[in-house]
Amino acid sequence: MSSRAGRGHLRVYLGAAPGVGKTYKMLGEAQRRRDRGTDVVVGFIETHNREHTAAMLDGLEVIPRRILDYRGASFTEMDLDAVLARRPEVVLVDELAHSNVPGSRHVKRWEDIDELLAAGIDVISTVNIQHLESINDVVEKITGVPQQETVPDRVVRSADQIELVDMTPEALRRRMAHGNVYAADKVDAALGNYFRVGNLSALRELALLWLADRVDAGLQQYRTQHDIQSTWEARERVVVALTGGPEGETLIRRAVRVAARSSGGDLLAVHVTRSDGLTGADPARLAQQRALVESLGGTYHQVVGDDIPTALLSFARAENATQLVLGDSRRSRLAALFSGPGIGVTSIRESGDIDVHIVTHSQRGRGRLPGLRGSLSQRRQAMGFVLSVVLMAALAVLLGLGDDALNLTSDVLVFLLAVVVVALVGGLWPALLTAVGGSLVLNYFFTPPIRTFNITEPNNALALGIFILVATMVSSVVDRAARRTRQAARSAAESETLATLAGAVLRGETALPALLERVRETFGMTGACLMERVDDEELTETWRPIAGAGTPTCRRPEDGDAEIPGREDLVLVLQGRTLAADERRLVGAFAAHAVALVDRSRLSEAAAEAKPLAEADKLRTALLRAVGHDLRSPLASAKASVTSLRSADVEWGPAEREELLANADESLDRLSRLVDNLLDLSRLQAGVLPVFTRPAALDEVMAGVLAELGDEGGQVIVDIPHTLPLVNADPALLERVVANLLGNAIRHSPAGRPPLVTASTLGNIVEIRVIDRGPGIPREDRDRVFAPFQRLGDTDNTTGVGLGLALARGLAEAMDGSLQPEDTPGGGLTMVISMPKATTRVTDVPVPGSRERTGTTE
Repeated sequence: MSSRAGRGHLRVYLGAAPGVGKTYKMLGEAQRRRDRGTDVVVGFIETHNREHTAAMLDGLEVIPRRILDYRGASFTEMDLDAVLARRPEVVLVDELAHSNVPGSRHVKRWEDIDELLAAGIDVISTVNIQHLESINDVVEKITGVPQQETVPDRVVRSADQIELVDMTPEALRRRMAHGNVYAADKVDAALGNYFRVGNLSALRELALLWLADRVDAGLQQYRTQHDIQSTWEARERVVVALTGGPEGETLIRRAVRVAARSSGGDLLAVHVTRSDGLTGADPARLAQQRALVESLGGTYHQVVGDDIPTALLSFARAENATQLVLGDSRRSRLAALFSGPGIGVTSIRESGDIDVHIVTHSQRGRGRLPGLRGSLSQRRQAMGFVLSVVLMAALAVLLGLGDDALNLTSDVLVFLLAVVVVALVGGLWPALLTAVGGSLVLNYFFTPPIRTFNITEPNNALALGIFILVATMVSSVVDRAARRTRQAARSAAESETLATLAGAVLRGETALPALLERVRETFGMTGACLMERVDDEELTETWRPIAGAGTPTCRRPEDGDAEIPGREDLVLVLQGRTLAADERRLVGAFAAHAVALVDRSRLSEAAAEAKPLAEADKLRTALLRAVGHDLRSPLASAKASVTSLRSADVEWGPAEREELLANADESLDRLSRLVDNLLDLSRLQAGVLPVFTRPAALDEVMAGVLAELGDEGGQVIVDIPHTLPLVNADPALLERVVANLLGNAIRHSPAGRPPLVTASTLGNIVEIRVIDRGPGIPREDRDRVFAPFQRLGDTDNTTGVGLGLALARGLAEAMDGSLQPEDTPGGGLTMVISMPKATTRVTDVPVPGSRERTGTTE
């Protein structure tokens, strides 16, 4: 008995496919632990009748399974309460992704395991890669087989140990051929379908990559816990820095080639934004580059940092990157001379063990020396110059009147205040003019000797010098703060606008006029119009409006005040005023979204137009295929029998003549049924099929069904209570529905497990269930199987043209009923026919074997 406290440990054996030896490996581990004295029990093991696996159970204590009854059948599951009561140190629980039979405490087996772990019991389990939720769709694309039972990745990732049970595809196929995985009658089908070499190789690669990612996550956690900053080159990771400039695509493709040099290399794109939110990046171009990165299998990241080289290298080290790709500087030589070393040089100097690639591109060296003009408007700067002159004159007069009360120090402080005021209004250059002009005024009017520019005392000269220096520094700081405040406000407005646009995209808003109206209101325009270029038959370029807002009157893009190209043939035209350069960048994002809306709308229209044509073409093709085989086959068989009977070359005996006549009769019956089904389906679709509903007894219906099935009907188990109420149906049509379903069930039921027909009431509905233990139908295919001419890829046409289920559902609905598929617990398919209860009640229960039933109207 285990007396340990705390949560138990989970160990998982992961396999790429069934048969690699997960359960065998788990039992081997259990035998080793038992030999070491560990208390090990078997909670649930599925040996699949494999001799070598069953032999590994020798000597291990097995907890008896719990038996559950569900819909008339018995199933076994792990007895969770018995394991908890036994409380071993270690319990073996096979098939982690298994779904429990309804009525169990938990829906999934991994939830049972979680309860065992919470009780402090160690668990060893198994799972195949195809059952992991995150790659279930990938496995289906590879193998063509959907997996109904899945387990969340987090459950497996949380395991304390994950061990891969690996085997080459060739070795696994040899193991199957020797009969060590499946029974001999299933080997050929398995080797030719799921267990093809290509499938097994792809599944093996998926398992290896998934486990490698899990190992890599553990490595990152170890590095973080031990504060390891240096790069461990266990895996190539390439980081490419993006600025949103035109050279971005060149850098991305170069980084992809670098990452592709090593198998399993990762690509990470990163864009650094400043902490104050100011950026010169083009949002539309940055979005395009992000889409390119993700389409090439990389990931996009955005980090905040004022020191770009430091931010890039910190990100690269945090991701354990081995290489960093940067673009060559776009600054000109003159700009580089004034601004010092660039991002590339600094990154190389501080990169340490990270390799830095500097990639040349067509935009290198095309930058310009930054202008000296601040970001304040010309109007504010003009106001600053005027205020500077007015303040200097006014202060000269006012301080001159109070010359006896103030000294030079006070005069200097007053002029310094004037410099600050001018800097707040007009920026740097008006403030510098105030500083220089103020020093001259102070020197001429207030520094002895007065009314000369001579200074006799060194202290006065020092005071004026310090005044000029302080005034220049203060004006610079105030100007920078004012510009940053204005830029931050502008950026906040842009961010709010882009956030609104992004929200519209995420919400799936598709109204183009509403988007144009938002553009018009945001930028204060009188009109906004999206125009498309159209080339007529004479190759003359013309433009036509697609949608508009406000009062657009332009007929060509040149008629507007601003035109923003969305792409070569679509232009967003605005009327009202000329856009500033930074506004054009923001409008470009709206233009790109408008183009996407147009494309989406046209694709939807094209898809809507093509869908009926595709459906009609699909139906026509299926019908032609059916006519080509299913109609011709019975005709050919019947003709061959009749021709043989009429032949004078052969003398047929009575038995042979009877056999030929029976073959012709059977072939013509098949042809008659096929034509009847086609006609009935056509009548159903046209709404002209005659339906005569009346109270009907299910035992009468089933007697007719079994008689129609002939010898095959003897295989069916019927369990319908005699006290069941009558149903309101057309007995003949209901017989055809049940017969169709039973015919399918018989064909797909394994030997020794015949179909079962049961019935029960649910409110005013009588449910008839046709249950089989066959392969079942995947959930995603359940609607498709009710379409005409569908066999889910079955190429055997000898059983009909695939009209059975389509006709069965149509007939059921014509009688105000329904037909729905369900899973059979333990595997298989259950077809549920729901029919309305008739307004009669049974007054006499017939003796067994009788088909008579009487009723009175309520």
